[in-house]
Amino acid sequence: MSLPPLPLLLLLLLTSEPAGAMLIRIPLRRVHAGLRTLNPLRAWEKSAEPPRLGAPSPGDKTFVPLSNYLNVQYYGEIGLGTPPQNFSVIFDTGSSNLWVPSGRCHFLSLPCWLHHRYHSKASSSFHSNETKFAIQYGTGRLNGILSEDKLTIGGLTGASVIFGEALWEPSLVFAFAHFDGILGLGFPVLAVGGVRPPLDSLVDQGLLDKPVFSFYLNRDPEAADGGELVLGGSDPAHYIPPLTFVPVTVPAYWQVHVERVHVGTGLTLCAQGCAAILDTGTSLITGPTEEIQALQAAIGGIPLLMGEYLIQCSKIPTLPPVSFHLGGVWFNLTAQDYVIQITRGGASLCLSGFQALDMPPPTGPLWILGDVFLGSYVAVFDRGDRKSDARVGLARARARGVGQRRGGFAQAQFSG
Repeated sequence: MSLPPLPLLLLLLLTSEPAGAMLIRIPLRRVHAGLRTLNPLRAWEKSAEPPRLGAPSPGDKTFVPLSNYLNVQYYGEIGLGTPPQNFSVIFDTGSSNLWVPSGRCHFLSLPCWLHHRYHSKASSSFHSNETKFAIQYGTGRLNGILSEDKLTIGGLTGASVIFGEALWEPSLVFAFAHFDGILGLGFPVLAVGGVRPPLDSLVDQGLLDKPVFSFYLNRDPEAADGGELVLGGSDPAHYIPPLTFVPVTVPAYWQVHVERVHVGTGLTLCAQGCAAILDTGTSLITGPTEEIQALQAAIGGIPLLMGEYLIQCSKIPTLPPVSFHLGGVWFNLTAQDYVIQITRGGASLCLSGFQALDMPPPTGPLWILGDVFLGSYVAVFDRGDRKSDARVGLARARARGVGQRRGGFAQAQFSG
């Protein structure tokens, strides 16, 4: 058999993929609902020890579907137990625990009765732990017990994980949430109770090649899907190359250094540099009150409540860009990127994508680049290994094309 010409042979070698490296894609869904308060759901604990980065081991890359709630809340499906019991969870880079409501929850815990509950007796792979745990978020708290069972996520099965069964959720924020629980993708140091985070368990057990994942958040309000979470790497179909990699400065939250922030050509914020975290569990972009107030004045924001601002929808075409300088590159947000437009019954309401939020020392002061930023820029979260440090790669998100792949299998492409 004759060999192909050398250039063609090189092209075939460069575009070929490792055996078994398949992306598992799951159809995504979008929930349309009414206006809600957009407070970040966050636990700001002080880090007590340096994170333990997991060493890579052989495995695949996996796609997990994300649903979009009013462009401010993204979540997807997982399964726990054998056979799998399905739950909708927030994939949160600002925490490191997995928890879902328990079938043994307190009868006065309203959120528990309004969501799917985990029943240990219905699972043949359940292992009792019974260690108590408690988590305090920015807008809610819960407590319960730890258990161990099999995790199903994006087509991956068989991973043993320790997770929380929430017995008591006194905060109403969980009652009205469109998700059942939270799956944390932060560093191990943030895990309450010293629990091994789900990502680390997948790597430890050989189901993922390396501790890398990426988010594509679809911000198109007319689209049927909310985006994708890719475990084990990234999909170049989601972004416009190249990726700009920024080192993680504090490996607990996904914290990076921002050189400065510009609002149009007339206002500079973060003039001496500032800290920021990339956080999929926070809907908006938040920053210190004084700086956010200056930003809102520059874009015509009207104070609403709890640090939020309204924008006159008619002014969107004339509003200045807001630009973040990271890793020597400017990441620009247009008004179409940072204004959340909500239309119901022919009436429109426009909400500023920036919120005032003061983080006390030692965690703060810092900015949070939440879904408003991550909807415009795909983020590749790379935990690193013993030879390389943690980093985040950023690139402008591609608009979802009509002919783009949906569902089924696709060839994987690993980030460098």
